[in-house]
Amino acid sequence: MISPELAKTMCSIYPDRPAAARCPMCRRFFCAECITEHEGRLICTSCLAKITMPSTAIARHWRVPIWPAAQFLGAILVTWLVFTFFAGFLRDLPDEFHDGTIWEQTQE
Repeated sequence: MISPELAKTMCSIYPDRPAAARCPMCRRFFCAECITEHEGRLICTSCLAKITMPSTAIARHWRVPIWPAAQFLGAILVTWLVFTFFAGFLRDLPDEFHDGTIWEQTQE
């Protein structure tokens, strides 16, 4: 007997097809063509791919791309250089500039 919840739901991939089962991992509903049996339970193909993915593929999946990491570190370096230059510029200004007396005209 089909549960009332399952009878009202549609497939997550094909919304025009009624759902036949719910994947126990991702908890989404799928039609009979989108779900498969694996080790005695019904599971969707995307979750099955995650389960059966070899460990080398997982390590390759989580590898950090070198070019974006280099760009990020370069951006941090450029930002640090700009702020260091700006701080040195402010440090080298005369004390009269900071006091506001540089704008006063001296009368002779």
